[in-house]
Amino acid sequence: MPHTEPALTLEGLTKCYGRRVAVDHLTTAIPPGVVAGFVGPNGAGKTTTMSMLLGLVRPTSGTATVLGEPLERPDRYLGRVGALVDGPALWPALTGIQNLNVLCRLGGHDETTIPAVLDLVGLGTRGSDRFSAYSMGMKQRLGIAAALLGDPALLVLDEPTNGLDPQGMSDMRDLIRRIATQDRTVLVSSHLLTELEQVCDWLLIIDDGRLVYAGQTEGFVSPTGTEVVLGPLDPGGLSPLLEVVTARGLTVRSQGDHLVVTLDGEDPRRLAADLNRAASAAGIVLAELHVRRPSLESTYLRLLEGAS
Repeated sequence: MPHTEPALTLEGLTKCYGRRVAVDHLTTAIPPGVVAGFVGPNGAGKTTTMSMLLGLVRPTSGTATVLGEPLERPDRYLGRVGALVDGPALWPALTGIQNLNVLCRLGGHDETTIPAVLDLVGLGTRGSDRFSAYSMGMKQRLGIAAALLGDPALLVLDEPTNGLDPQGMSDMRDLIRRIATQDRTVLVSSHLLTELEQVCDWLLIIDDGRLVYAGQTEGFVSPTGTEVVLGPLDPGGLSPLLEVVTARGLTVRSQGDHLVVTLDGEDPRRLAADLNRAASAAGIVLAELHVRRPSLESTYLRLLEGAS
């Protein structure tokens, strides 16, 4: 039977350092089985929140539950939680396999699962190499392999793409997708919103320690701001195309050799099809026609601007 209780609940969770409030009365819940993106500017309180959930930092007030267990009893849930915070802290002189062997013995995990874990993170053929010889991306993946020992129900990843090149970021996205198919909850923080948008189906957004948004990614990236972009094959067709669009009473602007139509409640796909037919009827051949939706990043930046 699938789990229905939240993987995480936060109830007024607060952390103060003297007069500075790092986390300010966070109250929310994250359902099980999602990849939840934890978003916020540097200093927003993401790492402090994760550290409280992992029992590394004591909250000033409020509470939380992790996998149904109270925050005050980390001994009840930490055995089912894996985490990579502040990068992998492993032994440089040991191989990947040797590092995982040591961690299995320290944590009481089954060492026979190491080959499968290495395969999962894409290091199946590199386990005999020393950790010091790994690239930055390989080190991050071995750190995640270490976090996966014991088959945790919750995996916490703090900025897992830090320092990675584009190929390393792509590999990390693929890895998070693979991990998420195994019926576990993944909480991943990152300041690279384009990365989160591609892998997360749930968002938790904070700013200055306070909750800004919690819910499905699709619910945050609203259709408001969706546009239809049209470009005629013949540049001379731009003015006639503008007449076709304005005749429909639509809000339109020129952008180079394109027209950009702002939607006002219309279905974008239906409107694009209607404009295509109207252009064709006017003898205008379109070389480009597509729907441009707002990104997670653009919506997020507008939100922070409105809150400032």
